[in-house]
Amino acid sequence: MKLSELIINDIKPLNINSKTRDLQLLFNQLTFSHIPVKDDTGAYLGCFSETDAHIFDADKQLSEYKYALEDFYVRKNTVWLDILETFAVNSTNVMPVLDIHNKYLGYYELNDVISLFSESPFFSEAGGILIVEKGINDYSFSEISQIVESNDGKLLGAFISRMNTDLVQVTLKIGNTGLNEIIQTFRRYSYNIVSGHEEDGYLETLKERSDYLKKYLNM
Repeated sequence: MKLSELIINDIKPLNINSKTRDLQLLFNQLTFSHIPVKDDTGAYLGCFSETDAHIFDADKQLSEYKYALEDFYVRKNTVWLDILETFAVNSTNVMPVLDIHNKYLGYYELNDVISLFSESPFFSEAGGILIVEKGINDYSFSEISQIVESNDGKLLGAFISRMNTDLVQVTLKIGNTGLNEIIQTFRRYSYNIVSGHEEDGYLETLKERSDYLKKYLNM
């Protein structure tokens, strides 16, 4: 499915000169976190949040609360990862879509975009999840790919799942093979293994040797 096919246009933006009670009524009827607003020419102005709307005076016009408008949107040709990021940054479940002339085309719903994301090979293909960690100045995606592929693995997806001033964590989806040999190779390249959803033979061996040593010392 094309992302543009998810654009919905059943809810029209409110006019900035509408009464605040109209906005409050919409929020009472819908599960949206935000409602888009336009001016008299039809140009998109931004969105009011549900949190703000319920503290506005119901008898006033929305134009008196322009300061509370949140100016977020995406374009029709914006890629889905950037759309997801815009959803997250603005803590919203509805995303206005504009054309290159800033004409309002409709909106995306968060659940629809997430559903499209779940259809990607990262989620739909069989494979194991591995999270690796290394110094922020020491890791590279080319090295990560080489490690996976040199062990006959198929890299189905990778993204940075955590990052601070010192370390970066990369989450990998790997198909075609078990993770054990890949894990050992990552260790040889000084990556820390945060988690692997298959049995880690190295840790299992250490545990067995530790149990044997404890038993020997207690004899």
